Amino acid sequence: MTDIGIIYYEDNRELREGLSYLIQATPGLSLRGAFGNCQHLPDEIRSLHPDVVLMDIDLPGLSGIDAVPLVKAILPATQVLMLTVFDDEDKIFRAIRNGASGYLLKHTSPAELIAAIFDLYRGGSPMTASIARKILQHFQQPKARPTEEYNLSARELDIVKGLVSGYSYKLIADELHISIDTVRSHIRSIYDKLQVNSKTEAVLKAMREGLV
Repeated sequence: MTDIGIIYYEDNRELREGLSYLIQATPGLSLRGAFGNCQHLPDEIRSLHPDVVLMDIDLPGLSGIDAVPLVKAILPATQVLMLTVFDDEDKIFRAIRNGASGYLLKHTSPAELIAAIFDLYRGGSPMTASIARKILQHFQQPKARPTEEYNLSARELDIVKGLVSGYSYKLIADELHISIDTVRSHIRSIYDKLQVNSKTEAVLKAMREGLV
């Protein structure tokens, strides 16, 4: 298996160097770059081609939240994991709407962080427990009837249900007896119909709209 390529954006030098060392010392992970700001992010994403981007929020100049859609525009398959001290709903949902697939607070232990990187790469959406609770509380209201007709097919709805259940693409493919490539094709169609840019955003919209 090829190592998971990682870029890390963090303006705290001590924290950046410590986590960089941890990543470099972990089998299966490859640190391709660590930077204190997003000033040259487009060039760095294009040249280093990361699988996963670890992103702080409070960065000088361009914020981490505003940097997420730039990453996704250049490399849509690259997964972004927010790593921050901020736990307010506004920042959480802005990051997710912009395309982040995971959200961890900086008090996360080194072992949990490394496990989260592998989970993210394999199709998961790792979140600190308190962040996941905030998201659940946001949606723990009686489901309203969908306000828009999204015209999802029965198979697409099955895939959305799998995503909401936290299934990986492989598990969805196995459950529905189709190939992973077919799952990916359906997911692209789902993104277009729901007008979203990430798996996490699709899950949140499906829950909010009562689609599953």
